[in-house]
Amino acid sequence: MLPLVMYLICMVAPFTLANTEKVIFVTPEAQDFVHDASLDNLLLERLTSANFSLRTYVNATFPTEDAPKGTETWLLLEDLTPNQRHEVRICWLATQPTSFWLYTHTMVEVFSDPTLLSAVTDYSNRRRRSISSAELDEFRSRSDRRAPSSDRPSTFLFLQIHAAADYFSLNDDLMKNVPPVHADIILDPYLLNIFPQSLVPTAVYIVIIAIIGWFVSGWIYSNLIHPLLAEEPKPAKKAE
Repeated sequence: MLPLVMYLICMVAPFTLANTEKVIFVTPEAQDFVHDASLDNLLLERLTSANFSLRTYVNATFPTEDAPKGTETWLLLEDLTPNQRHEVRICWLATQPTSFWLYTHTMVEVFSDPTLLSAVTDYSNRRRRSISSAELDEFRSRSDRRAPSSDRPSTFLFLQIHAAADYFSLNDDLMKNVPPVHADIILDPYLLNIFPQSLVPTAVYIVIIAIIGWFVSGWIYSNLIHPLLAEEPKPAKKAE
């Protein structure tokens, strides 16, 4: 069994070159998505059950008194199944040391809390100033192509991400200007509110490898090791 465990560890080792932070949440009751200009004009990237992964650059800064958790990024989580457990993971390279905090908020929480509303508005304004006209048109066209709501009840949430640089360098430029963090943001529903859906193939693969290893080890013992043990000469008895 030990060789099998070592084999699995060696297989997983190449994937340990990245860091991961996540938030686990249960979605609220079904609600109608707000199809109006005010929400679209926030220019928030979206994650849905169909488009569940986003590869992007997340801005980060060193912590300050005004921003102890660095810079904020906001996204919109759409087309979520009500009352289902989900998780959102952010994965980034270990070569970019960063501390992340992830929070989810309902629309009521965001628009009724002046602090949250100010934060998402500030992010929207910064994003509007940083993107080109072509990028803005492309984003709006994606919003227009958004699939219409089906008969299946769904809900949505805001995702708030804090990113704080977590390194020290003798390079003054790196200390003054924190480079954006290359990251993957992944929305992952839970099957039966127990197991992340994205890990099902991995779990099946590990179970198959374990079963194969069990039978192979039994065959090796029965056909190779056991015959050798049976052929070992017994020690001669001493004459009395």
